[in-house]
Amino acid sequence: MAKALAVKPDYGVDAPAVMRNLFLIGGFLWLLVFITPAHIHIGPADLLFHYPLAWTGSFLLVEGFLFLIYVKFGKFRHRDFMLSLYRWRGDERVLDVGCGRGLLLAGAAKLVPDGHATGIDVWSNVDMGANSAEATQHNLDLEGIAGRCSLVSAGAQQMPFEDATFDVIVSNLCLHNIYDKPTRQRALAEIARVLRPGGLALISDYKLTTAYAAQFREMGFVVTMKWGSFATTFPPLRVVIARKP
Repeated sequence: MAKALAVKPDYGVDAPAVMRNLFLIGGFLWLLVFITPAHIHIGPADLLFHYPLAWTGSFLLVEGFLFLIYVKFGKFRHRDFMLSLYRWRGDERVLDVGCGRGLLLAGAAKLVPDGHATGIDVWSNVDMGANSAEATQHNLDLEGIAGRCSLVSAGAQQMPFEDATFDVIVSNLCLHNIYDKPTRQRALAEIARVLRPGGLALISDYKLTTAYAAQFREMGFVVTMKWGSFATTFPPLRVVIARKP
């Protein structure tokens, strides 16, 4: 009798509409190249250099493939990179802000066998495909770490936690989705509030990281920044490393 295949966690597709549009628009532009007569007067080798539809379509398709590499492979590498920036004892209380389907949360939980990991999210399906608290809980169950994890449905700008609750706070590709600047700043202030003195915040994003770092510095944090791998993250991601005084 054949062995039943083990069910693996499914950490979803980040920004599925973005990746879909890159492939659709890039493919459509190349289709236009071959159904319009202009390309007949240009040699095939010159298409990318002289025909705007061709090079624009190619650019979008390359971006789509880079995004796919990140979704299928790169985000696991970036998760490990982020978690390597802290020296773990194993008993920390960890918060993942914008935990999505739990990739970063699960990685942190595995490093704290005597601690606890909490994920907070509003579970937007725009930012993560098939996103839901139930899908995240299922992944934690499959990883065998549900007993030391908890999920909270709430926005980052108003967290339902006491001051100085967490030793480490992590977040990847979350805060830029708070489009209103004052609300985003409140989310950063909340991260600072619920982090214990001496604790570390690791905030990764593809934009606005300079603004995150500046706000943390204004709050007295010691801040450095590090780039993730340019080979496996698209768009390139930078991590703000902020230690609370």
